[in-house]
Amino acid sequence: MKPQRRLRMFIVLLVIALGGGWWLSQHHRAQPTSQEDPAIAAMLTEPGVIARGRYLVTAGDCASCHTARGSQAFAGGRMLPTPFGTISAPNLTPDRTTGIGNWHFNDFWRALHEGIGRQGELLYPAFSYTSFTKVTRDDAIAIFAYLRSLPAVRQANAASGLRFPYNMRSVLTIWRAMYFKPGVYQAQPSQSASWNRGAYLVEGLGHCNECHGQRDAWGGLESRAALSGGQIPEQDWYAPDLSTHANGGLHGWSKQDIVDVLKAGQSAKGAAVGPMADVIASSTQYLHDDDLQAIADYLLSLPARMPPAPVHASFDNQSLIDRGNAVYAKRCADCHGKNGEGVPGIYPPLDGNVSVVEPTGINATRAVLLGGFPPVTAGNPRPYSMPPYAQQLSDADVAAVVTYIRHAWSNRAPAVHERDVATYRHTPIN
Repeated sequence: MKPQRRLRMFIVLLVIALGGGWWLSQHHRAQPTSQEDPAIAAMLTEPGVIARGRYLVTAGDCASCHTARGSQAFAGGRMLPTPFGTISAPNLTPDRTTGIGNWHFNDFWRALHEGIGRQGELLYPAFSYTSFTKVTRDDAIAIFAYLRSLPAVRQANAASGLRFPYNMRSVLTIWRAMYFKPGVYQAQPSQSASWNRGAYLVEGLGHCNECHGQRDAWGGLESRAALSGGQIPEQDWYAPDLSTHANGGLHGWSKQDIVDVLKAGQSAKGAAVGPMADVIASSTQYLHDDDLQAIADYLLSLPARMPPAPVHASFDNQSLIDRGNAVYAKRCADCHGKNGEGVPGIYPPLDGNVSVVEPTGINATRAVLLGGFPPVTAGNPRPYSMPPYAQQLSDADVAAVVTYIRHAWSNRAPAVHERDVATYRHTPIN
């Protein structure tokens, strides 16, 4: 397509988006202000409903995004990085001026289920309504009840820093048409109750595919298999494929391995570091055992994946591997073992480790540079951590040792380039 024709098409689409977005926002603004249903109002004050809401909010890890560092929980203010600029997470406390104190349940339901704000504005999908739309109405009532029970915190929402044209909400009309399909989770009769519960938690409230799925240039999740792994935008971590079958990121993991890592942050197959360590520390370690079992049942049913395409080296891998072997023997073997077997319950194995062999090499590189810090959990209150080597190792040494462990033993992952190490070295810690 010629550049001029491409530009004209873009302008036409932009005009359609602006017009459609304006109509959609006006349509929702034209709706009368919601009034609280008396039955729902009564439920919002029931201790049992509030307690269930607290559990569901924990399962959804809501506090992580809606709490700024050093601020009060759920008071908002955290700036969420995206490829299109930063978005400020709003205040979820019941403050009437800066929070949700004036909201009715239908306002909350529309935001959670449809991605539409109280004033009819289209919400940015940094708020994962693409997943939260699957949450049931009863669970949404419980979540709202818990949020309304929190101490009110007056903290104004910070301005977002989205670039043009992404700062124009009307552009979301096209995005939503391409990537968003609202609808509460529908149980599959052919599956067990545990499997359906796991699917509901993983696909909906847990919004796992928001990190463990591959995104395209517009920030939409690609239509290929869900939970098949993807690089987390603007964070330089890779959320691995979650299939336990052939060519899956968790190939060979048992049900107990999955439960262990979600509960304690460590299993016989490896330990969680990076963003997943934060999720375990603030969310999954508190889930009931039957919910953890249900999540594992669902993940165990994910299909096998296609074998990865062969990667042809563009530089001398063998000299890199030889250099990495020397670095490994000096810096790593004492803890992780000569054959990458690790020490059960203390130092994770590197042979077959999902964080080692994921496609990009980001996770292993950042672990070497920044250290590996599993979460502190009730099941593992004093985890062993790996020290950072950013000051001791050059970019060339890091590339060499990461390439070595990604190729040693049974591992057969692509090499890591020195230029990539330089990039990850200077990536901010999120």
